[in-house]
Amino acid sequence: MERQFADEHHGAAEPSGGHAVAVDDDAEPPSHTPRGPLLPLTLAALGVVYGDIGTSPLYALRECFVGPHAMPVSPENVLGILSLVFWALTLVICVKYLTFVMRADNDGEGGILALLALVERRNGHGRRGALMLLALCGASLLYGEGVITPAISVLSAVEGLRVATEAFQPYIVPISVALLFGLFAVQRRGTAGIGAVFGPAMLIWFVTIGALGLVGILTQHPQHVSVLSAINPMHALRFFALHGIHGFLALGAVVLCITGAEALYADMGHFGVRPIRLAWYGVAYPALLLNYFGQGALLLSSPDPVVNPFYELAPTWGLYPLVGLSTVATIIASQALISGAFSVTQQAVQLGFAPRLQIIHTSDTAVGQIYMPEINWALMLACIFLLVTFKSSSNLAAAYGLAVTGTMIVTTLLFYVFVRRRWHWSRWAAGALIGAFLVSDLSFFLANLHKVFDGGWFPLVAGLAAFTIFTTWKRGRGELGRLLADASLPIDLFLQDIAALQPHRVNGTAVFMTSTTGGAPVVMLHHFKHNQTLHKRVVLLSIVSEKRPEVPDAQRLEVTDLGQGFYRVVARFGFTELPRISRVLQLCEAHGLKFDMQTTTFFLGRETLLLSGRTHLARWRKRLYAFLARNAPSPTAYFEIPPNRVVELGVQIEL
Repeated sequence: MERQFADEHHGAAEPSGGHAVAVDDDAEPPSHTPRGPLLPLTLAALGVVYGDIGTSPLYALRECFVGPHAMPVSPENVLGILSLVFWALTLVICVKYLTFVMRADNDGEGGILALLALVERRNGHGRRGALMLLALCGASLLYGEGVITPAISVLSAVEGLRVATEAFQPYIVPISVALLFGLFAVQRRGTAGIGAVFGPAMLIWFVTIGALGLVGILTQHPQHVSVLSAINPMHALRFFALHGIHGFLALGAVVLCITGAEALYADMGHFGVRPIRLAWYGVAYPALLLNYFGQGALLLSSPDPVVNPFYELAPTWGLYPLVGLSTVATIIASQALISGAFSVTQQAVQLGFAPRLQIIHTSDTAVGQIYMPEINWALMLACIFLLVTFKSSSNLAAAYGLAVTGTMIVTTLLFYVFVRRRWHWSRWAAGALIGAFLVSDLSFFLANLHKVFDGGWFPLVAGLAAFTIFTTWKRGRGELGRLLADASLPIDLFLQDIAALQPHRVNGTAVFMTSTTGGAPVVMLHHFKHNQTLHKRVVLLSIVSEKRPEVPDAQRLEVTDLGQGFYRVVARFGFTELPRISRVLQLCEAHGLKFDMQTTTFFLGRETLLLSGRTHLARWRKRLYAFLARNAPSPTAYFEIPPNRVVELGVQIEL
C-alpha cells in the first residue's frame, strides 16, 4: 500500500479508512506571520503581490473604449468609466480584501482553501461537503486565472512596440513567449529572491505611471470638466442610466482593473498582512488612480482618436524606455498568480485534495514561500498555448474575467460562513456586509458571461480540469481508505495472536506507515503473513494533517506503548508544513523512543489498483485516480526517508 502510506497526510480528506483529524476551532495557533524588517517585506510584496493589478493600466481603460463593447469617447462616458474604476479599486481592494477578507487568516495563511480549513466544523456533514465543493470550485478557478494573467500581462507590454512602429508586429508573440519562458525558469529562486529584484523594479514602475498620470491630469485642456470629479459615484450611476445593458457590459472591461485581487489574498502567507497593506496604500493605490485619471484626461483633451491611452501619455522620447519598463513590470505581474497557485496547490496536497507533488521551501524565515516544479511548468505550457492561440492582448481581454469574478464570489460566500462562525456576527449584520460584496461580485460576473464564446471558455476549462482532479483524488482516497480499513484488523486482536503464536523476533526496529490510528496496518499484516517474523520493536506511524498552518512541537506527537514491543506514534502537521520523517524520529526521543537508523527499516506498501472493484466511483474516475496515483512522486522522497532503509511490499487492490 503505497496509497496507504501516502494517506498519512491525506487522512483529513477521508470519511472512513483514514485517521480522523481533530481540529479545535478555538485553539490559538502558533505565529505563522513572516518575520523580518517591515520595509524590505513591503518592497518585496510590492513586486510579487501587486505586479498583476499594477500593470492593469496597460489595457484596462483601453478595452473600455477600444474593445468589442467599446464606448464612444465623450465626457459622460469617460467620467462614468473612471468612476467605475475608482469605486471598483476602492470597494473591492480597499474595503473587501484589505479591510475584511485578509482578517480571515488561518494563522497568517490566506487563500480559499485556508479559509475553508478555518470555517469547517465537525458537525453538519452535508454543509461541510457543500463548503468543500464551493471552495474547490474557487480554488480551481484560480488556476484558470493563473493561466491567462501572465499571458495578457506580458503580451500587452510587448505590444507597446507596435505603437512606435508596425515593423515589430511579426515579433510580438515570439518575444512574449521568450519572456514568459524566462519568468517561469527563475521561479526556483523563490518569491524572496524574486521579490528582492522585483520589488525595486515595481517601485520604479509605480512611480513612473503615477508621474505620467499626474502630468496628464495637470496638462488637461481647461475647457473640459476635470477628471477628478469622477470620484463622485453619480457619474457611474448616470453612465448606467444612459447606456442600459451596453453600459452594464462595460463592467466586463472595468473588471480588468482589479485583476489579481484574489491572488492578493492567496499570497498573504508569503509576506504577511502589514507589508501587503502598506505597499497598497503607500504606493500602488495612489499610483494606479493617478494613471487611470491621467489616461482619462488624455481621452478628454486629445483632438485625435486615442488608440492606446497608456503609451500615449508618454512623451515621444520616453516611448521606448516605457515599453522596456512595461515589459519588466508585466513579467513581474505574472508572479502574483504563479506564487498564489503554488500556495493553493500546497494546501490542496496537505488537506487531501490533490496527490503528492514536490514542494520546495525557498526561505528559512517565511514558511509560505515555496516552489512547485510540476505546477510551474504546467502553467508555463498553458500560458504559451494561450499566447500562440489568441495572439493579442485584446483577444485575451475578451476571454478574461469569468474565472477571477467566479473566484471572488466563492471567497465572499465562504467569508460569510467565517463571519458567522468565528466573529459570531448576527445573520442580519453578516448578510448586510456580504450582500454588499455580492452586489459588485455578481455584477462583474454577469457582465463577463458573454465572454464565454469569445475565449472565456479556456480559463473555465482549466478550472474544470483542476476541479475534476481535486474531487477525483478526494473520492478515490476515501474509497481506498475504506477498503484498507475493511482489510485491517483491530490491533488488540493482532497483539493477542502475537502473544499466542510467539513468532520469531529479529533485532532492530520496523516502522510501518499507516493511515489508520486504531488498527493493524495492512502492510504489516501482509509482511507477517508471508515472512512469519517480526522485529523486536515495531512502530506504527501515522502522520495526520490538521486544518491549521502549523502545529507546535509540544502538540505534534503522541506516543503510545501497546505492549509486546509495539508502539503507536501519531504525528500532526499543519497544512503548510512538510512532514519529514527525520523530524518525527527526533521528537520521538523526547518520549523515550530512540532510533538507530542503521537498525531501523521502513516498510511501505506498493499497491496495484485494479478497476474491477465495486466501489462507488465511475469507471472514468477510477482510471483518472489510478493514473494520478501511479504518477505521484515517491513517498520515500516526499517524506525524505533514507532510501537504503526502505522495504516495499506489493499488493493488489480492487478499486
